[in-house]
Amino acid sequence: MSDTNYFTQEAFDKIQTDLHLLKSVNRPAASAAIAEAREKGDLKENAEYDAAKEAQGLLEAKINHLESIMATARIIDESTIDTTRVSILTKVTVTNMGTKKTVTYHIVSEGEADLKAGKISVISPIGSGLLGKVVGDIAEVTVPAGQLKFKIEKIFI
Repeated sequence: MSDTNYFTQEAFDKIQTDLHLLKSVNRPAASAAIAEAREKGDLKENAEYDAAKEAQGLLEAKINHLESIMATARIIDESTIDTTRVSILTKVTVTNMGTKKTVTYHIVSEGEADLKAGKISVISPIGSGLLGKVVGDIAEVTVPAGQLKFKIEKIFI
C-alpha cells in the first residue's frame, strides 16, 4: 500500500463506521463465541473452538488493516480539486485509440478501487498513466496485455 490514502469525506466516514462496527459489535460477538465453545469441553478436539479462534484472528486482522488505513488517511475536499488535469478523485472520460471505445474512470485511492463501479486505483497502470494529463492529451499506458493509448476527452468531479 502507498504511504498516504486519499479519501473523500464520505469514503472516510464509511471506513470509520465499519471500524466502529467491527470493534463494538463483532469483536464482543467473537469473544462470546470463543467463550461458548470453550465451555463445551476439551479444547484439543473442539472444532467449534478452533473455528471461533480463527474467526477472531481474521476479525482482528481486518480491524488492524482499517486502523492502518485511517492512520495514513488524508481527506480531500472535492471543491478544491483542479479539473484541468487528471488527479486523484477526478473522473476522466477517455477514448481507447485502438478500439475507439469511450469509458469514464473515477481515479481513487487503492482501497476504494472497484472496476465494476468504474473506480480505478491511482497506482494501477491505467490510473498512474492518466495522472497529470489534460484534455486532448494522449496517454500511453503499459498494461500486462501490452501498450494502450487513451485520448483524454473530459475531466470532471
